[in-house]
Parts: sequence; structure tokens; C-alpha cells
Amino acid sequence: MAMTTRFSRLQHLLLLQPRFHQSRVLRHPLTRSVMGSSSSFSSSSKLLFRQLFEKESSTYTYLLADVSHPDRPALLIDPVDKTVDRDLKLINELGLKLVYAMNTHVHADHVTGTGLLKTKLPGVKSVISKASGSKADKFLEHGEKVYIGDIYLEVRATPGHTAGCVTYVTGEGADQPQPRMAFTGDAVLIRGCGRTDFQNLVLKIAFVLIFNQIFTLPKDTLIYPAHDYKGYEVSTVGEEMQHNPRLTKDKDTFKSIMSNLNLAYPKMIDVAVPANMVCGLQDLPSSQPN
Repeated sequence: MAMTTRFSRLQHLLLLQPRFHQSRVLRHPLTRSVMGSSSSFSSSSKLLFRQLFEKESSTYTYLLADVSHPDRPALLIDPVDKTVDRDLKLINELGLKLVYAMNTHVHADHVTGTGLLKTKLPGVKSVISKASGSKADKFLEHGEKVYIGDIYLEVRATPGHTAGCVTYVTGEGADQPQPRMAFTGDAVLIRGCGRTDFQNLVLKIAFVLIFNQIFTLPKDTLIYPAHDYKGYEVSTVGEEMQHNPRLTKDKDTFKSIMSNLNLAYPKMIDVAVPANMVCGLQDLPSSQPN
């Protein structure tokens, strides 16, 4: 029954259009109506963006903040427990107010830093997809938006690596950071994608979802993955559509590639997954607010 339900959910996602017309929003309480754009990629200076790296698990953590807002609200995507102090030091130096600590999925190669961030900054809310089945303060579904000040991220369901994987995409329009940015977790890596042997998912559906939800974005959309093992930092949708050796094939070839990787059992999975199911802290209270 559980597998049937999961398969039905994936089939439903295949029918979803990549654009978002109506959705709930997760909004910072003092957000304003006019949205901003990135100091790194446009003439405006609303978005502060930093890419941070944890070398043991080769994990990227991303810091985004609206520095035009009086509160300078910020969020972290995929924080790691071992680098929480580094992240908090940077946030303090930049005069930011951390609002959300978000994960793209339940990681198997490191312990998330969201729980530690919550203990050190009690006002921070942990965020993850509802489909992940893990604990958090806020649960997201496909099509929702997350605001920090006047900047927002769209939530796009991209299961495959795990059933709960999502990609966070900066908003469209001239009043948002341009070019757009997609934080893909393990769904799309630079010249690769995350392994798919953790769960009994339908690989052909996962393949189509990547195309529907990521490769329909503008070709200059910047792709920021959760990991890189070869020294790459950023790619684009156009580059990956042309050069990604796994995702430039047809569905059947993709399924064959992913089914025959013969990868080693992840050394951290037995520690990381149980911890990450409870926000990175094994001793969190048994009930979390929704």
C-alpha cells in the first residue's frame, strides 16, 4: 500500500506544470511587497549570497539574505552540524537575522545542522519537505513559496535520490535575483545526479521530474548542488542539459545507468539518516510543531 501511494504521488507530480500560480507561502512576518534582486548577478543589492563548503562530506551550504529589509532576514540551505559555528559567525559578522534552516532532503552523508542552529538561536525554524517524513517546524509541499524579506524561493518536488527531495528556486520576474538560482540538493549535481538506490522509486518518473521541474527553467538559471567532488561550484541549466552524462540520455538509458552504478554502502548513512529524521538531534522532543 505504501509503495502504491508513493507511486501515485509521483504520477501526480508528472502532471504538474512547472509554473506556480497559486500556493501557500512561508513568509517572514515583516516582509514587504516589493521584491529584490541579487547583488552578485544584477545592479541591485538586495540579495546577499554566500556559498559555503564542508570538506569531509563535500557538502555545500548556502546563505541567502535580503539586506534591503530592515531586519536583514536570512536562511541557510543544507547546513552541516560540523560547520554550524562557522555559519553563525558569518551570520553575526554580516549583521543578519537567521529565520529558516532548510534542507533539500534527508541526507545520508552528513548530519544536518538545523537542530544545532535551533538550540543556539531559538527563533530559527527548521524546514523540510513534507514528503521527507522527518521532523521539522515547517513542512513544505510542491508549489509553495518561502520568503525572506522581499525575496522568495519556489519549492519544486524533485524526488529520485530520496522520495522527499525538493529543489528551491529563486522567483521569476525582474524584481527577483537574475539570473534565477536553483538549489538542487542531490537531484542534479554538476555533470551528474544523486544515487537512486536508497529507495524503491520509479527511475523513469524521477528522470521526467528533473526535466519538468528543473530543465524547464531558463537556460541561464544557475545550478547550485548540495555536493561536488571535483572542485566545481556552479553550473547552469543549459550546461547540464548539454553536458550532464546521466541526464542527456533517454529515460531507459538513465534507468540503466542508475541501476548499475554499484556504489559502496554510504559510510555515514546509519548515523546520518536516523539523526536527520529528527532535525539532526537524536534527543529532540518526540513531538515537533507543524
